[in-house]
Amino acid sequence: MRIGILGGTGPAGRALAVRLASVGFDTVVGSRSAERAAEICQGLLAEWPDHELPLSGAANPGAAACDVVVVATPWDAAASTAASVADELAGKVVISMANALAKMGREFQPLVPSRGSIAAAVQAAVPQALVSGALHHVPAHDLGNLNQPVDCDVLVCSDHPEATATTMEIMDKLPGVRSLDAGALSYASPVEAFTAVLLQLNVRYKTRVAVRFTGLGLEGG
Repeated sequence: MRIGILGGTGPAGRALAVRLASVGFDTVVGSRSAERAAEICQGLLAEWPDHELPLSGAANPGAAACDVVVVATPWDAAASTAASVADELAGKVVISMANALAKMGREFQPLVPSRGSIAAAVQAAVPQALVSGALHHVPAHDLGNLNQPVDCDVLVCSDHPEATATTMEIMDKLPGVRSLDAGALSYASPVEAFTAVLLQLNVRYKTRVAVRFTGLGLEGG
């Protein structure tokens, strides 16, 4: 499985790229600039020289040509970026990981997009794709640190069973991650909004919190 990451040069995209590559996924970091994407990949390879990371860089259309595509752009560019490569995304599983947030003074405030969530906005922008929402609560620093497991649950929301199954399959290959089927894409709205609470906890307790759910009777990742 080849996984492309649109907007893969940002903190979240870089972290996800190196983690996916570390477990054997052929990962393509996408950017508006192919040169920038290649530069980021070289930096990641230099940062983790003891790992054989199947990483490469490409312009966003090249990343969108992969089997599964992750939208890792800033939230306000997610739908438009997906729409710009809509033909390449048709029929594919597309994972949206952005959260619409704004910092107001010392507080993080969730924003409500017109479609209710960024994941829903991406689905509307690429109606022929199979969109899921996932990875909203995973700290980028922990995701990109290959010296330790991630240690969190990942909630997956989608209206497409194939997208839910594929996304969960990918998430469960990441050390320390347990994926959970959180239902339809409409549930992405509260899932994304809850990220503001986690960021506020990070500020208050000077840490990086993640989410674990108890009482499910399931094995951890």
